[in-house]
Amino acid sequence: MEKNNNQINIELPEDIADGEYSNLAIITHSNQEFILDFVRMTPGTPKAKVKSRIILTPQHAKRFMRALADNVRKFEQANGEIQDQEAPYMPIQFGGSTTKA
Repeated sequence: MEKNNNQINIELPEDIADGEYSNLAIITHSNQEFILDFVRMTPGTPKAKVKSRIILTPQHAKRFMRALADNVRKFEQANGEIQDQEAPYMPIQFGGSTTKA
């Protein structure tokens, strides 16, 4: 039997498998990297907390964007169009040029 050399064995530790809930993503970038900060905002609380930070090379960021778009397309084919709601304006103090999602 021929072994597939392109296969990667990925371990998912228990503490990571539970995941983190995020209802806001803040994206910043430099000429070398993209930084994705996943934030949890609680209604009535003036302070939000970054729950996870992912740092990507520009090449990985572009591949991630394509993979996410492909997954959203597949989700909508199976479940119907995701209704995009206009996010309320939130003044956020966070260093650098940012995009919210």
